[in-house]
Amino acid sequence: MQTESAIYVENIKCGGCMNSIKTKFMEKEGVEAVDINLDEGLVKVLHDSVLERTSIENTLTKMGYPPSGENTLGAQAKSYVSCMVGRMSN
Repeated sequence: MQTESAIYVENIKCGGCMNSIKTKFMEKEGVEAVDINLDEGLVKVLHDSVLERTSIENTLTKMGYPPSGENTLGAQAKSYVSCMVGRMSN
């Protein structure tokens, strides 16, 4: 059964950020699709029911994109690194 997890996150600034997020999640088993709304900071992951929402949130946080309202200076720094990786892999 497919489930869609929609999470509002901090620090998505550009296509590089979006590319990093999509690439990371498409490597995960059970992920069918990733849709990101840059303007809203909304990440939607279509996945099977085995992948839990907390796992998705934890992965985003480790990349520097924590849930809205949970931003830190460390998360901002991580997001810049993720962004650069995403830009370089385009």
